[in-house]
Amino acid sequence: MHLERRARPVFAAALAAAAALFATLPAQAARVEGPRAATCPAPVPEGARCYTGADGTGALYWIAIPKDWNRGVLVMHAHGGPETGPPKLERSEEDLKRWAVTVKAGYAWAGSTYRRGGYGVTMAAEDTERLRQLFVRHFGEPRRTLLHGQSYGAGVAAKAAELYAPAGGAKGPYDGLLLTSGVLGGGNSAYDFRLDLRVVYQYVCRNHPKPDEPQYPLWQGLPLDAKLTRKELADRVRDCTGVGLPAAQRTPEQAARLKTILTAVKIPERSLVGHLNWATWLFQDLTQLRLQGRNPFGNVGVSYAAAPAEAAALNAGVLRYAADPQAKGALAADSQPTGRTALPTVGLHAIDDPTAFVELENAYRRIRDAAGTGELLVQSFSDEREHSYLSDSEYPALFAALLDWIDKGEKPTPAGLAQRCAALMPRYDTDGKNGCHIQPAWQPPPLEQRVPARAP
Repeated sequence: MHLERRARPVFAAALAAAAALFATLPAQAARVEGPRAATCPAPVPEGARCYTGADGTGALYWIAIPKDWNRGVLVMHAHGGPETGPPKLERSEEDLKRWAVTVKAGYAWAGSTYRRGGYGVTMAAEDTERLRQLFVRHFGEPRRTLLHGQSYGAGVAAKAAELYAPAGGAKGPYDGLLLTSGVLGGGNSAYDFRLDLRVVYQYVCRNHPKPDEPQYPLWQGLPLDAKLTRKELADRVRDCTGVGLPAAQRTPEQAARLKTILTAVKIPERSLVGHLNWATWLFQDLTQLRLQGRNPFGNVGVSYAAAPAEAAALNAGVLRYAADPQAKGALAADSQPTGRTALPTVGLHAIDDPTAFVELENAYRRIRDAAGTGELLVQSFSDEREHSYLSDSEYPALFAALLDWIDKGEKPTPAGLAQRCAALMPRYDTDGKNGCHIQPAWQPPPLEQRVPARAP
């Protein structure tokens, strides 16, 4: 089924209301704090200057400027998640520490927590742009400004690129776009499989919720007044499937249940608990706090893979839900990329990413091609198994290639990115553990091979 048709908003009213639903400001006025000097956390390189502050909407931020920066290149970082609690400055600090290689490469770095926790792609794009404006007011206009989005933040950065550097529009404040480990294609298609996980898990394990607990539609994630903790959920998963125990200690029944779940949902064992957490607490936030109790996800007609002996019973027994058209439209309006941006874009995704399926890159490629901006997109793929961070040498290679594309008109290739990464290894891969893993010839299959298509 065509991706754009799947995510097409159904009601115009949903489009108009989406911004208000997802970008609600805090009830109380937030403080405004200009950048104040802070001690740079390790491993930010020695000599860098660091600052923290608050943007006045509820978002907190960290800024790091390398020694001898001289208004060179600024990297605006859009973080992953989303977090479901209130903004915490520690979140932005963690991102700065994780991507300290950006500062080591000579670029200034700025990252916002976003104004509130919970889902809201357009909101987070606005918060990223607000921080960029704050940076310019206090530190001057950089020579170049790049957007870097990681995971959920890649969707945020893609949205910001469309809002502030649209195709065919006047030159915007950004010069290039870097998307790594991206949750791309919009929340509708990116999160469908988590509804699949909830219904299959419940069919197999029947403990989320337990029979003696209040029952609720699984697309809700969890009732707002529920007291379930992440540890308690992990314990339930362990009891049912043995995940968390050595394989040798699992009963045959646990092993069989686990195989059924992983086969149907096509996720690795190591990410089962994490995805179930997202399908619980993020769904709780998304459906009940952002979409006013409406469901954007459906699985009517979906056929789940299973062993021949159990396929009929599984597909007859899982709970089925139809998506609410207004909720589906509002989620698409907030998060679905249009592909209409003038920014040169470079992407990197681990082939065995356990959190954001690499097939999402195929979905984004189709969106960019349909928008007529496919020539501005270069995607690369690495032989890695991680999501939250890839090789130290790969990020500077991507930044440098993107800048050469902007400054010199030299469009990168996956092979060229691999060569550039290898050349940078002596500087950035100091412990010999990371290396360069880009596979120039590899291309991702369609998302529909991983996640069953939905009814339009």
